[in-house]
Amino acid sequence: MKLSILELKEFLDEKVIQYNNSKFIESDPISIPHRFSKKQDIEIAGFLSATIAWGNRKSIINNANKLMNWMDNDPHNFVVNATDKELAVFEKFVHRTFNGDDCQFFIYALQQIYKKNKSLEDVFAPQAVSQKTDTSSFISNFRNTFFSYPHLQRTEKHISNPLKNSSAKRLNMMLRWFCRHDKNGVDFGIWSKIKPSQLVCPLDVHTGNVGRKLGLLQRKQNDWKAAIELTNNLKLVDPNDPVKYDFALFGLGVFEKF
Repeated sequence: MKLSILELKEFLDEKVIQYNNSKFIESDPISIPHRFSKKQDIEIAGFLSATIAWGNRKSIINNANKLMNWMDNDPHNFVVNATDKELAVFEKFVHRTFNGDDCQFFIYALQQIYKKNKSLEDVFAPQAVSQKTDTSSFISNFRNTFFSYPHLQRTEKHISNPLKNSSAKRLNMMLRWFCRHDKNGVDFGIWSKIKPSQLVCPLDVHTGNVGRKLGLLQRKQNDWKAAIELTNNLKLVDPNDPVKYDFALFGLGVFEKF
């Protein structure tokens, strides 16, 4: 499908309008952080929901809701104050390859982070970041801090590393949730240090396939290099907010089987 930049923008903008609205929330993992209004609650619910956001969408939402329920639907307060006994219940949590050991460590690491920081944003972007062109350094900052606490080696696979060419789809999705803001009310816009223009488009099988059909992506592997290629081409359409087109690509791939 060969379109001019103008035709592509018109087509994608229509799809953004179609999918970037409140109807999108209910069937998407973003519905979990939308249960909350406090910034830190949104961060914890969003991070944990994004962490397990692969596989069946209904299963993702059910399991993320289970985590929130086990946290007494008060995630920040629970994380900061959880005792070893309270953490023990998470030993039985399983979502695909994310198991109880992983879950307990994730909550423990979040506890250590929130004891030292008001927001996860301070870990992703600890210094001035205006010169950064993409999210690789932000994710690397977070990953280094997160795994600075004692953990099982196997748990590291659950936070992707763009420096090893992973597309880091779930973390880029979470960054879209937290950093983008518009009047449509899907993304939260609770972080200000990372600009929408610095975000990288979440890349998975669906968005990759649609991107290739639209001529936005040539690379065959769905890796970090491909995510950057896709994002750079989306910047030709909108340099200030390229990742809003994630709504279009995802909607076309999942709902329309484009």
